Amino acid sequence: MKALVIDDEELARRRLVNLLEEVPEIEVLGECSNGRTAIKEINEGKPDLIFLDINMKDMNGFEVLQKIEVTPKPIVIFVTAYDNYASRAFEVDAFDFLLKPFKDQRFFKTIKKVLQISKKEADVNFEKRIKELFRIYSQESKVAPPPVRIPVKQGNKTALINPADILYILASGYYAEIYTDNKKHVLRESLGNLISILDSELFFRIHRSAIVNVNYVKELVHSEYSEVDVRMTDDKLLHISKSNKKEFLEKLGI
Repeated sequence: MKALVIDDEELARRRLVNLLEEVPEIEVLGECSNGRTAIKEINEGKPDLIFLDINMKDMNGFEVLQKIEVTPKPIVIFVTAYDNYASRAFEVDAFDFLLKPFKDQRFFKTIKKVLQISKKEADVNFEKRIKELFRIYSQESKVAPPPVRIPVKQGNKTALINPADILYILASGYYAEIYTDNKKHVLRESLGNLISILDSELFFRIHRSAIVNVNYVKELVHSEYSEVDVRMTDDKLLHISKSNKKEFLEKLGI
């Protein structure tokens, strides 16, 4: 059985690969850090099994599944740090899921289940239940559309921030620091959750601790060892991680 690991977090991918190496029945084809690459690798490599992160920088796991063209379809194991879909979408019962952080025992229980599924059964289940999964996902999306404003509580007031005014967002422990032209707002929220509700055409997560609005990128600063930073319009210098550099430069048309 051939497997492909798809997750935008390098440590998460590495852990899955290490665990899979303990399963002799499974051969790891490779890793993907974003949805676009995953679609290409699935269509070309035709894996029997994929571990698919639900929330990635460029698209979510459901969108990846909508765009794959291979037959038969792979068995899908969703990997997510968010349990908002677990109680509803996964009741479809066509797939299994690993909720981060998961224990090794939970992983091997999932693998045992996968190894007992025939290719024919997996393909039939995919085709039969995938429409129901997308229906549930679409309903969830309609119920909770991206907010027009981001609410930030400040004492006895709540500031409503227009995403278009955001220059960049930095992680600070359990908080996110949201920078606009003239102020810093502190919000108890993860960057992973924020990037999922922001417009992907405008915002890009250049590093695990930084999200930038591409409209406020003033210049790129190249340093030694092929390192690249971005200088924002307020002269703040932010580092681009190596894993995100290629995709970010492509987004800028470079």
